[in-house]
Amino acid sequence: MDDMRFYCLHSELCKTLANEKRQMILGTLRDGEMTVSQLREKTRIPQANLSQHLSLLRGRGVVSARRDGTHVFYSIANPKIIQAFDLITEVMLESLEQQKGLADRALAPDAAE
Repeated sequence: MDDMRFYCLHSELCKTLANEKRQMILGTLRDGEMTVSQLREKTRIPQANLSQHLSLLRGRGVVSARRDGTHVFYSIANPKIIQAFDLITEVMLESLEQQKGLADRALAPDAAE
């Protein structure tokens, strides 16, 4: 695979994950598979909207679906997705902490001197 094709696919996956509702779905699925009803109850995302997000996540290979009778169970397709999600969370929290430290130092009484 050439570099341009790789970066295009990488970008598409990042775009798929760059949505707060889809991140909420992934965070909810991190502990195991769930039906659409269970996901709707936990995330409070309306059914039609939830189904659209699940369809996109499934189409991009982020989640997988398993049918059992009338129920469809969704799960994370690859556990590395959660590892990546957690790494991004760590980076974000470290950055926020660093920004808070800078703001605290700037507002400290002796900083004005």
